[in-house]
Amino acid sequence: MRILRAGDHKRMPWKNGKGETVEIALFPPGASINDFDWRISMATVAEDGPFSIFPGIDRTLAILDGNGMVLDVAGSKPVVLTMASEPLAFPADIPVAARLEDGAITDLNVMTRRNGLTHTLIRIDVDGGRTVPLSPSTCLLLCHFGALSFRRDGETGALAAGDALLIEDATATVLKIDGEATCYLASITTG
Repeated sequence: MRILRAGDHKRMPWKNGKGETVEIALFPPGASINDFDWRISMATVAEDGPFSIFPGIDRTLAILDGNGMVLDVAGSKPVVLTMASEPLAFPADIPVAARLEDGAITDLNVMTRRNGLTHTLIRIDVDGGRTVPLSPSTCLLLCHFGALSFRRDGETGALAAGDALLIEDATATVLKIDGEATCYLASITTG
């Protein structure tokens, strides 16, 4: 397990040049925006416009802050995403346009290369103690609001808002968390 502190996340321009991404983690280490196997990042969307195209990539998006946006994913009805919405999965290699509902938003993106990887993203609200099952995969727990402590297999630690816990050997175990926080758990699996 490795804690990824908010202050250490990498900032970079969007692929389409119209904004900035805060990269939380990617694999393999040192990969570029064009050749990663998986990537987890946050972005502030301040204006309406198209999403960057990522060939061969599947994406899941959740709204972290702001009043939401409408996503027009090619071939589908427009979808309104808010902080209360479940994360939305869609292909990242088809045209997608965003229209802000009322001001800028911050979103969380999980992206995986379709040639052998899949992922899930769920929101977890923590109020006291909770046990989170981990699938046999790579898992990343992002603490978005609040703070929490965690323990797994004798290892312990704490996360503040913006920090993440990367677990690269989640072998169908559990993560015990305590605190008051809103978190997101991304699980990336082979197959």
